[in-house]
Amino acid sequence: MATTEECLSALDRLAENLATANEELRGAAMLDRSLSCHATDLGVTFVGHLREGHLREVRTVQDVPERRAEIGLELTSDDLIALVDGRLNFARAWAAGRIRLQASLRDILRMRSLF
Repeated sequence: MATTEECLSALDRLAENLATANEELRGAAMLDRSLSCHATDLGVTFVGHLREGHLREVRTVQDVPERRAEIGLELTSDDLIALVDGRLNFARAWAAGRIRLQASLRDILRMRSLF
């Protein structure tokens, strides 16, 4: 099980990847959406905002926040790190139930290209 700090570091790497992405990925990242990532094994949710190709204002809250984000991910801390590092295929993990994603269909299709 990864730590909260390791998950925050992975989200920092995701933010860096978005900031330096090629045009195709950058287009997918140009959403303006609230984003939450619940690490089920840690009981922690990372909340932030995806805006202009950057992941901003990331903070940690205990459990699941009352206000639902426009894009919500649920996965284990180890899967979060593997996903950001490119060792876990998003589509396969989602199809296998390792990742739960709550978002509009359009956002789901865009999110697939980010990981």
